[in-house]
Amino acid sequence: MKTTKIRHSAKLAKYALIGAAWLCASASQAKEWTAVTIATEAAYQPWNMTLPGGAIGGFEPELMADLCARIKLQCTLLAQDWDGMIPSLQAGKFDLIMDAVVITPEREKIIAFSRPYAATQGVLAASDPKLIAQAGIAAEVVKLTGDAKVDKPYIDKMRTLLKGKTIGIASGTAYTEFVETNFKDIATIREYKKSDEHVLDLQAGRIDFSFDDVTFFSSILDQPENKSLSMVGPKIGGTIWGPGEALGFRKDTPELKAKFDEALSAALADGTVKKLTEKWFRADITP
Repeated sequence: MKTTKIRHSAKLAKYALIGAAWLCASASQAKEWTAVTIATEAAYQPWNMTLPGGAIGGFEPELMADLCARIKLQCTLLAQDWDGMIPSLQAGKFDLIMDAVVITPEREKIIAFSRPYAATQGVLAASDPKLIAQAGIAAEVVKLTGDAKVDKPYIDKMRTLLKGKTIGIASGTAYTEFVETNFKDIATIREYKKSDEHVLDLQAGRIDFSFDDVTFFSSILDQPENKSLSMVGPKIGGTIWGPGEALGFRKDTPELKAKFDEALSAALADGTVKKLTEKWFRADITP
């Protein structure tokens, strides 16, 4: 859930201004869509990834192919770094974004969302055998609410584990906000442009823990180079992460959002989304 991605308030305010300017400059009348461009990071497996030869594959590209066939649109996927994805959408560089983007109140102020197509969990990972033993292999799912008082007992347990440690996290995600809010006073937090980068530092022992999406770690743990890594501690789910992952649109394209909402509803109803989540994540993560 890059995951669960969310900007800091200052960046969100800037993007809101960009969006307002775009709205003013755009025509207000509905557009007849025949072709669209979709931005994805192409580096957040198994959600999206760059395949040998340069094609973009993964769960989201396969789902997008299905949706575009349903609504008879010509769809082109473009690789775009996450850090510039929302402002580039606002500037009209592409028509929508599909990159494990979680619906949050802050994001809803600046972009529009489709209905969610997935809902995932966050988790810690470690490579040091002592830390793995101390934290325990991840199995249990703990559902947090985002209410500090309600969530305090579990957060306190995490604080005990993470005190004095260094935590790696992808920059600009909802997971980033969670880690910074709850642990920056007792741990060192290092932010990375991409999730793959904090995994490399975890392998090298430059950080003690990584925090990211369960689906991301599940996909890379099968790779030989990651055999020393384990997901540890409970998996964190619940409303703390919002309604789930969804497509992101500019607010001046409601007719495009409506087309994809219709297609997503059909794909969820006939089991297509469930089938794809089980293929790519080995679990049903439909919302």
